[in-house]
Amino acid sequence: MAFNCFGQSDSPHLLFKGVPIDGTRNSFVSKMKQKGFEVWGEKDGISVLRGDFAGYTGCIVGVVASKHKDLVSKIVVIFPPCDTWECLSGNYFSLKVALNKKYGKPAGEEEFFEGSSVPRDDLSRFQYVFFDRCKYATFYETDHGYIKLRITHDDKNGKVSLVYTDKINGDVISTDALDDL
Repeated sequence: MAFNCFGQSDSPHLLFKGVPIDGTRNSFVSKMKQKGFEVWGEKDGISVLRGDFAGYTGCIVGVVASKHKDLVSKIVVIFPPCDTWECLSGNYFSLKVALNKKYGKPAGEEEFFEGSSVPRDDLSRFQYVFFDRCKYATFYETDHGYIKLRITHDDKNGKVSLVYTDKINGDVISTDALDDL
């Protein structure tokens, strides 16, 4: 019996690095420090960590808690920046293959470039990212929450992000927000 349960969690929450996305921000950050992440700072209810994730070195991880209720509901991973489409799309599709193996078929996906013309080379594809005309995102839904993989950018580089949203705590925070209305 114990052998069959090895590696499984009885938690009703979505897991991040084997840790349920639950509890206070400080308690979750403490667990991430035990997993090798270092704290970079915090701002507006988000603790910013840095560490290795899914085979990538130097990822930035945001631990998100509601400003009104110290309850972790979301984890945002920003993978190392890319300065070419080849790097960016390579990271995106590599992570998508891994997520498909773990979570199965995506609940939804969009992978296209907006506009009347389709970019024909890597430089043009990369430029579309910065003009917000690159729409690459894959969505997963589990019993415990939601996962979104997408291509994004900042002022200098393209990036791949991965967002884990716990269903139970996400609902608690949404309900609290509705109470404010």
